[in-house]
Amino acid sequence: MVIVQICVGSSCHLKGSEEIVEMFQKKLEETNLEDEVVLTGSFCIGKCNRHGVTIQVDDEIHTGVTPENFALFFRDIILPAVKRG
Repeated sequence: MVIVQICVGSSCHLKGSEEIVEMFQKKLEETNLEDEVVLTGSFCIGKCNRHGVTIQVDDEIHTGVTPENFALFFRDIILPAVKRG
């Protein structure tokens, strides 16, 4: 099981965390991975970035996730984590 925490603190909220959550929910449904990934919100992860949302995948923190790079993030970070899981 992969734990994905999306920052919903004020900074990331202003940078689109709500849209990223919706994109995650849709992508998990499309790929039938709802049972493999626990999707949660988290207040400030402590790695604020000027661009994009901060997401923690298990113990790894990733910054700068945007709607524009979400597909690459999902492919390069989430899918390998699920396979390892």
